[in-house]
Amino acid sequence: MAIVTLRPNESQESLLKRFRKKVAKSGILSTVRRKRWFVSKSELRRIQKKKAIRRMKRRQSAEAE
Repeated sequence: MAIVTLRPNESQESLLKRFRKKVAKSGILSTVRRKRWFVSKSELRRIQKKKAIRRMKRRQSAEAE
């Protein structure tokens, strides 16, 4: 859980900015997005395999250049 406390003479904008940075760094939003819908293990493996193939293609094209 991300908690920020208001510092002396700190504006609401900078407090919100610090909070957003803390949330992004902790990975809370990515976890929430990932767990928003149920994904079966077979579906998860298929998605990971697809990502791996895409990554390998990108690396090969980068090496060719």
